[in-house]
Amino acid sequence: MSYDPYDPPHPQSPLPPRSPLSPQSPLFPPSQVTYPWQPPPRQPPRGMPQTPREPLGRHSDLRVLRRAYRWQRRTATLTALGYFTLFLVLSAFAPHVMTVTVADHIPAGLLLALIQLPVTWLAIALYEHTARRHVDPLADRIRKEAEVNARRGAGR
Repeated sequence: MSYDPYDPPHPQSPLPPRSPLSPQSPLFPPSQVTYPWQPPPRQPPRGMPQTPREPLGRHSDLRVLRRAYRWQRRTATLTALGYFTLFLVLSAFAPHVMTVTVADHIPAGLLLALIQLPVTWLAIALYEHTARRHVDPLADRIRKEAEVNARRGAGR
C-alpha cells in the first residue's frame, strides 16, 4: 500500500498523520532533510592541487586591521556621542547647571551647545588622524601582500 499524504488517516490508525513536508516524508531525500533549497556542496575540479589555506578571516594581519579599525570607530563615535549624551543628560537632569550664566550673561547650556560643533570636528580629526597613522598603513601592507600573492598564484 503506497502512502498518500493527502489521504486522511484511518480513524483507528495508531500512528498520527504525517505532514507532506515533514522530514520523514518521501518527498525529501535524506541528504536534504535540513535545507532542501541549498545546492549540494561544490567539489574542487579534478587535477587541482589541494593546498590547505588559512581562511581569510583568520589571518593575523586582517585581525590586526579589524582591531585597529574597530578602535578607530569607537574612539571617534564615543567622542562625539559622549559629549552629545552629556549635554542631553545635563539638560534633562541638571537644568540648574544649564541656566547658570558664565560670561556676559551667556547661559552655560548655550555655551555647551555651541561647543558641540568643535567637539564633532575633534571627533572627525581624531578619526582622520588614527586612519592615517594606524589603519591605512596596515591596509596598504595587506593590499600589497595580496597583490604579490595574486601574482605568484598567476605565475604557477
